[in-house]
Amino acid sequence: MILGYARVSTSEQNLDGQREALEKAGAGRLYADTITGTARQRPELNRLLDQLRPGDVVVVTKYDRLARSLKDLLEIVEIIESKGAGFRSLAEDIDTTTPAGRLVFHVFASIAEFERGRIAERTREGLEAARKRGRVGGRPPALSPSQRAEARRMRDEEGRPMGEIAALFRVSAKTIRRA
Repeated sequence: MILGYARVSTSEQNLDGQREALEKAGAGRLYADTITGTARQRPELNRLLDQLRPGDVVVVTKYDRLARSLKDLLEIVEIIESKGAGFRSLAEDIDTTTPAGRLVFHVFASIAEFERGRIAERTREGLEAARKRGRVGGRPPALSPSQRAEARRMRDEEGRPMGEIAALFRVSAKTIRRA
């Protein structure tokens, strides 16, 4: 049996395109998650993997719908294959039920991992260059130095509760604690 798996990261995104493509590919049963790909626990994916039988084929529209890292992708495909099932990705034209498909799968997965590594490397280089130019990244502080001093004074001298101070400065109590 062909089992389709679809995933979107947020509820604002739509599964319709993936569902249509999977049905067109012959998926007799569809499993769909609305959850980030980095989440380790994806209920519908877990259900699909539990129900796999020898001879089944798991189909996805793109392999990044199944996993976000090479390690994760290889682990999931290994689970699929250990149950005697195959894996197919429509966009990359990968089909692990054939020797050539397994080769293509490993080559594509390696290229994707390499590209993610290069992106991370370029990002680090860009941040380092910006720091050398005196730019500091990240979110600006919620409280100025004088506001932090005032928050400490209110807590220490006036004995005000953290929640009250946080409300006055329109920040979280955690921000006040850190200050």
